Amino acid sequence: MIVRSRAPLRLGLAGGGTDVSPFCDQFGGFVMNVTIDKFAYATLDPSPTGEVEFHAQDADVSERLAPQDVVATAGPLQLMKGVYLRVSEDYLGGDRPPLRIRAHSDAPPGSGLGSSSTMVVALVTAFAEYFSLPLGEYEIAQLAYRIERNDLGLSGGKQDQYAAAFGGFNFMEFYAEDRVIVNPLRIKSWIWSELESGLVLYFTGVSRASAKIIDEQSRNIREGRSDSLDAMHRLKIEATQMKEALLRGDFARLASVMQSGWEAKKQSASSISNPMIDEIEALAMRHGARATKVSGAGGGGFMMFLCDPAHRVGLVRALSGAGGTVFDTHFTDQGASSWKLG
Repeated sequence: MIVRSRAPLRLGLAGGGTDVSPFCDQFGGFVMNVTIDKFAYATLDPSPTGEVEFHAQDADVSERLAPQDVVATAGPLQLMKGVYLRVSEDYLGGDRPPLRIRAHSDAPPGSGLGSSSTMVVALVTAFAEYFSLPLGEYEIAQLAYRIERNDLGLSGGKQDQYAAAFGGFNFMEFYAEDRVIVNPLRIKSWIWSELESGLVLYFTGVSRASAKIIDEQSRNIREGRSDSLDAMHRLKIEATQMKEALLRGDFARLASVMQSGWEAKKQSASSISNPMIDEIEALAMRHGARATKVSGAGGGGFMMFLCDPAHRVGLVRALSGAGGTVFDTHFTDQGASSWKLG
């Protein structure tokens, strides 16, 4: 039997960072995001060697181990090993079956699209299908979060796992003790189409270590730095404003909220922006962009721009000459899914 799965990557529209502890534990966090037609993929089947085989296809790194020798060491195979060990411990009574586990993503690590967390969701979804585990969207997201943050000790927030599990446009609430509420939004088709037509996604070509930026944000909150704390509260408010603008189809307001959210986010940690990002933002604004935002923690990866669809071609042309890559992007309303072959 072969099992495959995929989970969608996401764009953070507003509130990103308020889903990270300790802010969400103390004040509650709000995030508005949407999933796109870029995915993380996983494949599980019985190992032909009787060992456990891991293959990170993007990095072209593989390893074969006896089941009892699997340890979640750092590196390209860390996520796969972490999922294998946690599922074996929690759902298989400690049994470690000989499996072949392969995975790849449409986006590189450090892209700002939540690729690492989305990969964990894809892997958990594949394991749930393979072993017929009774896991819904919340359970898959919670398990993926636990594996990343607790088992592997990776810094980050909570929105990526829930976006990948649920899919679509979601307004998310994050509270203490890992309590999460996902509110799916019913976006009218004309609003969906207009937003999609005016969105430009641009990869700077520079991946970044989000953990360092997130650690700085968390440290600023723990130390009670008023500038960072005020910025986070503004980001939380703007997530609600973004939700309202989306539901009403108020695109002028939507662009205004996104831009003010980006300005606030830059105040939450010093490494979120840099001269390269500032130059690309200025270029985009000169060629029709109404709003700019770096997806994810910041520092590099993907940038997104909102423009009047009539100005899209000129904006794309200008960005294409800036050294990065413009990606054709569409929204998707489907979350993580899996299927069997044979």
